[in-house]
Amino acid sequence: MTDPIDPDALPSGTGCRECDAAGGWWFHLRRCAACGHVGCCDSSPSRHARGHAASSGHPLITSFEPGEDWWWDYTAQAYARGPALADPQHRPLDQPAPGPAGRVPADWQRHLH
Repeated sequence: MTDPIDPDALPSGTGCRECDAAGGWWFHLRRCAACGHVGCCDSSPSRHARGHAASSGHPLITSFEPGEDWWWDYTAQAYARGPALADPQHRPLDQPAPGPAGRVPADWQRHLH
């Protein structure tokens, strides 16, 4: 396994990489502490942050939502702590959650886990 935290790794974007590539949507966003990958949360339809952790061996994530500063360790299945990561700390404030605008179905709550 690589070092689980790289404080200098920049976020991979402002939304879930895999959802963006597939034209999908997300509920909330999570950021990998090792490489900066931004993926969708476990409540989102596709759970890409968890998938990234499993495929990459990067177990630590932080919330990528405004006003949230918690960490999660997928290996321990418990909250964790870590250093400040490179900015930005969250998705753009004008980007809605769920998001992105224009791709969220009207019945989005029915699709959450």
